[in-house]
Amino acid sequence: MPFQRPSVPKLLHPRDITLQQLVTQTAHAFRMGPQIHPRRAAYEFYPTPPEATRALLSAESFDGDIWEPACGEGHISKVLTEAGYSVVSTDLIGYGYGTPNRDFLAERKPLAKHIVTNPPYGRGLADAFVSHALKLTRETGGTVAMLMNLAGLCHPIRHDFYIQNPPAVIYGLDECTCWPYGNPRRTTTSIAKQRYCWIVWKHEHTGPTEFRWLSTRRFK
Repeated sequence: MPFQRPSVPKLLHPRDITLQQLVTQTAHAFRMGPQIHPRRAAYEFYPTPPEATRALLSAESFDGDIWEPACGEGHISKVLTEAGYSVVSTDLIGYGYGTPNRDFLAERKPLAKHIVTNPPYGRGLADAFVSHALKLTRETGGTVAMLMNLAGLCHPIRHDFYIQNPPAVIYGLDECTCWPYGNPRRTTTSIAKQRYCWIVWKHEHTGPTEFRWLSTRRFK
């Protein structure tokens, strides 16, 4: 899909993405080193609090194995495993959990039926993760669930993409903070003010996107 903003990486339709573009996307994001901005965590490491994943599982179920391609220290994977799911955990960086040195955007084949993750956000990475996840799960018929910044839903560069690839449901979370490195003492004002949502795509979905409110409080 064409976007006329050269300063922002365009969000491609999944079928239009080539392997070379995907590899370039990751390399481009970290071309200056592990931090995309001096105030951002290295390699966008903002672990997901367990209650956020527990809340998702209170509303959604998955009929098969799940791939967590930005697993970090296993914050999402561990909750999924505890719920009885078979989980494949990978990450670009080694955090002592899962399989490191796996660039999700360079993967040619799905490693599980479904994909659930909190993707890296900076320099178009989250958009690339969504596009690539939809492309890979088209082969499996699986669900894609991404923890995203709620404000990002209304960004003009994503309008056409969401219209052409409408999520089945968006869950607005009441309480969720993804601290840098999982440490509240290393936070910034902007991170503390962010609001999050789970965006869920299902390939069999037709019709408008449903919006639901989802509380994390009872899952802490």
